[in-house]
Amino acid sequence: MSKRYTCAEIAERYNIKLSTVWDWIRKKKLSAIRIGKEYRITDEDLAKFEESRKTA
Repeated sequence: MSKRYTCAEIAERYNIKLSTVWDWIRKKKLSAIRIGKEYRITDEDLAKFEESRKTA
């Protein structure tokens, strides 16, 4: 089973604000699974997000 990250973990990983991660999810730039009131991001969704942001 793949690892699932919290929004706080993603924010820490990229050194950004938590609200930026929520914005990415709201704007459907980053896929997430909603569990209760929180979101979880899978390894696969994070890899797709990173791949879509490549410039070269």
